[in-house]
Amino acid sequence: MSDATSKRATVYFEPELHKAIRLKAAHTHQSISEIVNDAVRLALREDQEDLDAFETRVAEPVMTYEALLKDLKAHGKL
Repeated sequence: MSDATSKRATVYFEPELHKAIRLKAAHTHQSISEIVNDAVRLALREDQEDLDAFETRVAEPVMTYEALLKDLKAHGKL
């Protein structure tokens, strides 16, 4: 990560999370910034995968929760 391209932000961690991140940083020889950037990147990637899944399933029929329960009961699953 280059200082010229990175942006600074203040993030407040719960004390236990901060301790865990510091220990992980020391253990993995990474900076806290690298660990946080990786975690945010992973969360955003997962969000994109979810959005892609919604997009591919948009044409599927929708079943209400009540209909699902009735179907499960009708097939002896409940």
